[in-house]
Amino acid sequence: MPIYEYQAADRRQACRRCREPFEVLQDLHEKPLSDCPACGNAIRKVMSWCRAAVVEASPESARVEQKIKEYESSGMWSHAAELADKHSEKEKDKSLKMRALDNYKKAGYDVDTLSKHANANSD
Repeated sequence: MPIYEYQAADRRQACRRCREPFEVLQDLHEKPLSDCPACGNAIRKVMSWCRAAVVEASPESARVEQKIKEYESSGMWSHAAELADKHSEKEKDKSLKMRALDNYKKAGYDVDTLSKHANANSD
């Protein structure tokens, strides 16, 4: 079900609820609201900004992610760590940097030394 936004038609007569835009979950086939559910004053549907939550990865990032997964599933931790580390620097991706550190640890590297190095490079 879509979420629609409404606001008072005349803000001078608005209550606290309809003075600013508020959201209503409605079926596609329902008629738009005409009165505020709280105060009964006239309201109108407002256009809202689309807040897309979908973030598409670039083809290069998708390729790198797939290669990292392949290395990890094969137990090639140092290869996965190095690729994730290099790509995290390029993309400024902290979660990928943490994944790289985790893979370095699995490969037997001293993670404390690597973490200090990573923090020194980010300053």
